[in-house]
Amino acid sequence: MEKLTLHNTLTRKKELFVPIHKDHVGMYVCGPTVYGNAHLGHARPAITFDLLFRYLLHIGYKVRYVRNITDVGHLVNDADEGEDKVAKKAKVEELEPMEIVQIYTNSYRKNMAQLNVLPPSIEPTASGHIIEQIEAVKKMIEAGFAYETNGSVYFDVETYAKNHPYGILSGRKIEDLYTNTRDLDGQNEKRSGLDFALWKNALPEHIMRWPSPWGIGFPGWHTECTAMSTKYLGETFDIHGGGLDLLFPHHEAEIAQGVACFGHATVNYWIHNNMITINGQKMGKSLGNFIQLDEFFTGNHPLLEKAYNPMTIRFFMLQAHYRSPLDFSNEALQAAEKGFERLMNAMALLKNLKTADTSTLDVEKLKRNCYDALNDDLNSPILIAHLFDGAKMINSVNDGNMTITAADLVKLQQLYTDLVYDVLGLQPSGDSPENGNSELFGQMVELLLILRQEAKTKKDWTTSDQIRDRLTALGFEIKDTKEGADWKLKN
Repeated sequence: MEKLTLHNTLTRKKELFVPIHKDHVGMYVCGPTVYGNAHLGHARPAITFDLLFRYLLHIGYKVRYVRNITDVGHLVNDADEGEDKVAKKAKVEELEPMEIVQIYTNSYRKNMAQLNVLPPSIEPTASGHIIEQIEAVKKMIEAGFAYETNGSVYFDVETYAKNHPYGILSGRKIEDLYTNTRDLDGQNEKRSGLDFALWKNALPEHIMRWPSPWGIGFPGWHTECTAMSTKYLGETFDIHGGGLDLLFPHHEAEIAQGVACFGHATVNYWIHNNMITINGQKMGKSLGNFIQLDEFFTGNHPLLEKAYNPMTIRFFMLQAHYRSPLDFSNEALQAAEKGFERLMNAMALLKNLKTADTSTLDVEKLKRNCYDALNDDLNSPILIAHLFDGAKMINSVNDGNMTITAADLVKLQQLYTDLVYDVLGLQPSGDSPENGNSELFGQMVELLLILRQEAKTKKDWTTSDQIRDRLTALGFEIKDTKEGADWKLKN
């Protein structure tokens, strides 16, 4: 089995991945809060952890992948105050909160399918696990790490920090955090401004509410992930992932909650993808650069010059390492679009390469380079660079400048199918020759070349040149031979 190394945010170094359990890898990823349409920021973690999910499956692991849906408990200002985001949206839309949840969960799933993101093994909702969250809060109170005030329950960070490092994931020191929040003490029901809500007392106007030992209320945002991840993956599991924006306070709180509930850390590898900017700016509605995925796919946004195929979005994201920041622009997307087509063109050529008695193309070296890139913390941009090197070789074989044996051709075809389709999760776009109708596509081009040859035979040079020029303008490269003409798509 391949030896995969992953950068563990907790230790800040690459570590050889060694699963805890023999029968499966446990992976939990923070999913969306479903109160609006999916936007660009939702796509990056989805694609990042889809790549990890696909690669783990590819190299032989059985994976139990849990990605949650936050449909309750995520407050507007993310600081234990304000309205629940789903409830607020429900009031605006004059719908039931669970209608809002269903509408935007369906929309999110549709967008993920368009991006060819595999569905997780389990997709639990926060509202469907209220009992588990209440039980987790009880454990934290019994362990002395939480307290109840006026029907709300808060995690006692200062008590926890006496014996456990709080800030271990983000690298923040409790002294600095305390200094920054000291002015909040005594201004609300928390003992300290550092403390965070595990359960909130529901005011009479609050729509989403459940009975609990502390009164009618709803769970805090951080509680859900601890309850659901350990329910489905056990008290200790392999990988917890999410965007870098969740590192503090959400994931820091999860670590503390896990220790409070079970007496030990629950996660072995913390993996975080970096953030997205648009034309160098942070994405935000006030800046006018908040682009929903549907708008990318239709081109219906003032910042977009055209519509972009979901595979262009996916390919663009994979061209950057998941831990690197990523800036979107029309120029960058159009460059990615051309690169994606180059790769698909190579896939189309690969089906019909002519074989020889010897190979001048080193398939095994190319394969090793590709897997070395993936094993080095999922280095997808280096993998793609190697695949482009292979594409040049494929074109050289097609042009007769290199040779490949039948056995090596089978290996090369399998390599590209495995890595391009199964691991990178790329699919031929509707405009690509490698789109499921490639045979019909090729027959149409051949028909045009036959008509051109007939025109040449009749010395109808105007028609012959017109067919050649139109095909060239459409991106085809026509090469006249003694037998007629060969064609290929330009890279």
